Amino acid sequence: MKNFLRLLRYGLPYTLQWIPGVLLLAAVGALDAFRVLLLQPIFDQVLRPDTPDGPILLGLPSSRWHFDLRQLVPHFLHMHNAWVVVAFALVLSTLGKGLCDYTGTYLVNYAGFGLITDLRNDLYETTLRRSSSFFHRHPTGTILSTLINDVDRVQTAVSSVIGDFLQQFFTFVVGLAFVIRMGGELSWALLLFIPVVVTSARKIGSEVRSRTRTGQDKLAEIQNILHETVTGNRIVKAFNTELWEILRFRKAARRLFRANLRSVRIQSISSPLMDTIGAIAIAMFLLIGRNEILHGRMTMGLFGAFIVLLFKLYDPVRKFAYFYNSFQQAMGASSSMFVFFDAEDDVKERPRAVTLRSFRQSIRFEKVGFSYSTDEGEHQILHDVDLEVRAGEVLALVGPSGAGKSTLVNLIPRFFDVTSGRILMDGQDLRSLTLASLRGQVAQVTQETILFNDTVRNNIAYGQPDVRFALVESAARNALAHDFILRMPQGYDTVIGEKGFRLSGGERQRMAIARAILKNAPVLILDEATSALDSESEALVQAALANLMKDRTVVVIAHRLSTIRRANRIAVLEGGRITAIGCHEELLNTSPTYQKLYQLQFIDMPEAQPHDPLAFAVSPEV
Repeated sequence: MKNFLRLLRYGLPYTLQWIPGVLLLAAVGALDAFRVLLLQPIFDQVLRPDTPDGPILLGLPSSRWHFDLRQLVPHFLHMHNAWVVVAFALVLSTLGKGLCDYTGTYLVNYAGFGLITDLRNDLYETTLRRSSSFFHRHPTGTILSTLINDVDRVQTAVSSVIGDFLQQFFTFVVGLAFVIRMGGELSWALLLFIPVVVTSARKIGSEVRSRTRTGQDKLAEIQNILHETVTGNRIVKAFNTELWEILRFRKAARRLFRANLRSVRIQSISSPLMDTIGAIAIAMFLLIGRNEILHGRMTMGLFGAFIVLLFKLYDPVRKFAYFYNSFQQAMGASSSMFVFFDAEDDVKERPRAVTLRSFRQSIRFEKVGFSYSTDEGEHQILHDVDLEVRAGEVLALVGPSGAGKSTLVNLIPRFFDVTSGRILMDGQDLRSLTLASLRGQVAQVTQETILFNDTVRNNIAYGQPDVRFALVESAARNALAHDFILRMPQGYDTVIGEKGFRLSGGERQRMAIARAILKNAPVLILDEATSALDSESEALVQAALANLMKDRTVVVIAHRLSTIRRANRIAVLEGGRITAIGCHEELLNTSPTYQKLYQLQFIDMPEAQPHDPLAFAVSPEV
């Protein structure tokens, strides 16, 4: 019920559509029942030519409830014949029902689709603004399944189904009122069937809700496999694991198939069950109605209208099971959506956070520790890190794999928060700054270059859609990307494909460098930016990086020491601790770890590489 109320709140902005839409669908139910009531005068008067002219009644004259159809006909038309009056009432009510049905259904669906659009937008915004740890905890396929499949389930319930539900609901309510009014004591026998219908629907609905959540989870599993194998298709081919991945997908599809079948088995019970209950009720009323006609308490026409109304009631009752199942499916799907809404972010912006105008002095780590929790327990990554990066300095981080280098630099833009100690930028704790102003000071170029399925221009100008083209071109020139961009079919308007698959590794890197140049952030993070390139591509990328690094504070991570040995200072990380810091020559004499890395990298190689412009981009002195 809590999730249902939360969904209703999304419908409040569309009250002006909901209210008239519901009222119009209520009119549809009333007019539909009214058309059935016309069966009474049709059987009792229209189809009996010997009946004298007189009142054309709905209901019994002896009862308190009866209505003369002639009151619907304007007096100036002078219609008194039973056939003319009933035909006029039938056509008029049908036209009115059609108009109300069309307008009401449109308004209700307008509100329903509007609700879903707002919900989908909020869910996407909420997901996108979550901290990095959220994306570590939730696989990509699960996130996609929630944003697409779960929202689609809710959309079916609140847009497609709700219009039909309201129409059937009001048809049922109005029809039931007429049945009780017309049938008198006969209609009270309906009460015998209400507990059976309600109990059955609730039990089936609760099972459907549980099965739906299971099915959605299995669908998310399939999407995880799809995402992994489509994005990693080259690895799949390189290791000849197509058959293994196909079998893995088929097993997941089989699990989804079984989950769907279990859901269908539960849902399929409802319609035959309602059919059986309805057939028993109508058979009983036929027996009782025959006795009522024999004793003159009902006419043939009145009983005919009564029994047709019963059939009309039966159709909504049978559909209510489907509507209830759809509602339970939506509630099951919405549970995962609201888990996303309710997730607690590890990285939060404080109230009245300070805006950092411009970085000028230093970034200082003071006793910084970082850990994360898993089912296996607490994992400590960084221990009491003390480090200062001065403005305009190039600082290199080296160390064995898993030493904590990437974790350390990811703390600067607050992708994660420290678990102990603090990080200061120009003397201000990062946690006291607004996230937008902090991240506006930092540009990042990583080995895994992230590009979007958009034009070259839009990728370089990412986050700055209104920037002048001359600035985009200037950034591309400084990144040594302008020439290969012009060779593309549409130049800067060429769409580069998902993740830039139409580009080589070096071209993707230079595109990312151009994007960082255009951002013009004072702090630059290079995370293993050249470790996957051949020598020629690395030379071009290093030259582009030299342009990017000018007049910036730079933190470089690399396993290839050739890219960082001329940095102002080099910090050696081991086991989450800084064990040594100094320039290249100092560390060769004082740090066994640095010596080992140097020997592994440069044994039997000349000390300087002519294609390494970064080596000469900064002074070797501290």
